[in-house]
Amino acid sequence: MLGTLLLLACVVGSGIMAERLTSDMALALLCNTLATGAILFVLILLFAPISGAHFNPAVTLAAALRGDMTLGRAMAYVGVQIIGAIFGVWLAHLMFDAPVFLLGVKTRTGAGQWLSEFVAAFGLVLLILGTRQRRIEAVAAAVGLYITAAYWFTASTSFANPAVVLARALTPTFAGIRPIDTPAFIAAELAGALAAVAVAAFLFPRKSPATS
Repeated sequence: MLGTLLLLACVVGSGIMAERLTSDMALALLCNTLATGAILFVLILLFAPISGAHFNPAVTLAAALRGDMTLGRAMAYVGVQIIGAIFGVWLAHLMFDAPVFLLGVKTRTGAGQWLSEFVAAFGLVLLILGTRQRRIEAVAAAVGLYITAAYWFTASTSFANPAVVLARALTPTFAGIRPIDTPAFIAAELAGALAAVAVAAFLFPRKSPATS
């Protein structure tokens, strides 16, 4: 919960700061991107030994499907991820002297946006599953770099996280999204995560005791 809270405080807070400091949208997105990639690296290093650094329901779902955690624990993780994400948005609002309880107003809809979220979540989950199995200490850097890149190569700026989508529907700032646009984003992300689990089973099969 704490990790997801700090992630959202960074995503929304850096978006507000960028919006206040420049009217150049490309520069604002770059500032938001760098802050998000950096905080992901730090948070994964910090919380991986405690909780596995689960800040994302799509990643938690993938772990449950792979048998890395029970369904009950996965659902508990998802619950606290959502709570933490919402409190992170409210914390960002408080830090920048904005009203706390607001709704998103930025339109993010259409086939291109939905495909982007599928791709963003697919790539994120696939890289986590593959990197964890081969070199777990590289996960923090891999995730931070992937999200940094995906901010720019996807039309949606790579939310890639259902808890993030729900929380960003509660801010009208640079990082926000209209509540009405959230169901399609979340559906696309979960579909991407499921596809990544299927591909990972082929690319990164678990070794049996006899072959390990």
